[in-house]
Amino acid sequence: MAKNRSELVAEVAEKAGTTNAAVNGVLDALFQVFEESVSAGEKITIPGWLSVERTDRAARTGRNPQTGESIEIPAGHGVKLTAGSKLKAAVSGK
Repeated sequence: MAKNRSELVAEVAEKAGTTNAAVNGVLDALFQVFEESVSAGEKITIPGWLSVERTDRAARTGRNPQTGESIEIPAGHGVKLTAGSKLKAAVSGK
């Protein structure tokens, strides 16, 4: 079972006693800050809940699964999300 954005927005708006539009605006701003910060190489940490950081991937040799031909995969970046202690405790039921 997954919760989509509109369901999340509606639930947060209800709990916060505000409108869906206000929550949508906050989420848009939050995701924009995440995008700008992480793409600039900054780590975002919300103590107890999660941290988000950019990781570097080295160039490597891969293999085309259809032809078996070796291909060079260029260096790049990925994103690492780490759950904090409060989130881990909530998931484990403690």
